[in-house]
Amino acid sequence: MQIVIVSIATFLVAVFMTMAGRGGGNFYVLIQVAAGASMGLAAGTGQLIMFATSLSAMFIFNKNKTVSWHMAIFIGLTTSLMAFVGGLSASHFSGTSLKLVFSVMLVVASIFMLVKVRERKGELPSGFGFWRISFGEEDYVINFWIALPVALATGFVAGMVGVSGGSFLIPLMVLGCRLPMHVAVGTASVMVAATAGMGFLGHLAGGGIDMSWVLPQIATAVAGGIIGSRLALKTKPKSLKMVFALTTLIAAGLMFSNALFY
Repeated sequence: MQIVIVSIATFLVAVFMTMAGRGGGNFYVLIQVAAGASMGLAAGTGQLIMFATSLSAMFIFNKNKTVSWHMAIFIGLTTSLMAFVGGLSASHFSGTSLKLVFSVMLVVASIFMLVKVRERKGELPSGFGFWRISFGEEDYVINFWIALPVALATGFVAGMVGVSGGSFLIPLMVLGCRLPMHVAVGTASVMVAATAGMGFLGHLAGGGIDMSWVLPQIATAVAGGIIGSRLALKTKPKSLKMVFALTTLIAAGLMFSNALFY
């Protein structure tokens, strides 16, 4: 009965987080911890679920031409490599330490979700450290001075605590790289899949995953990713940001309490 409840919760998270262009690792890990899993197992399971969800969503977004592969490859490779390092390093930290780091990540993510993200207009910067790329009829710039350090830090922490880093990647793409919001959401699915996949491998190398526990959740997560991506193509996710921010803050409080008192 417990696995049924957990799988349903995973499905709902997959739908709404895919619509917003985020991995939902914070909620997946919280679901696992609430079900009695250790923080290490919860983080690794969350990474695998995110990988399956984002991979299914990626095919839908790419089919509808809302994925920038230049951006996905650059930031995706950077974050995924550091996610592997973070996942491998997770076994060297105590469960309490990971929970506290996770709580801070949730608070930071909620702040990003509350910030109104606007697509920047005007002349595009150029010169050393700037890579100008065309996508359809639009141009955007990868600002390496901003994108590289943020991507490295995001990938490492995301892999260590079992989140995708999507809450940081979308503001990075829109504010730091001038990518249109609708393309950023689709591109994020690729990068979340890459980061989550490498983070999972790091956790797998450092410990293990209970496949009998995670397989039913993967099935519902894939279904949620497909449905969420299709809804995202028809619905603007801006109205959901406040709800996600509030629920993320609640999750942060619950995880912080769990770290201190359990």
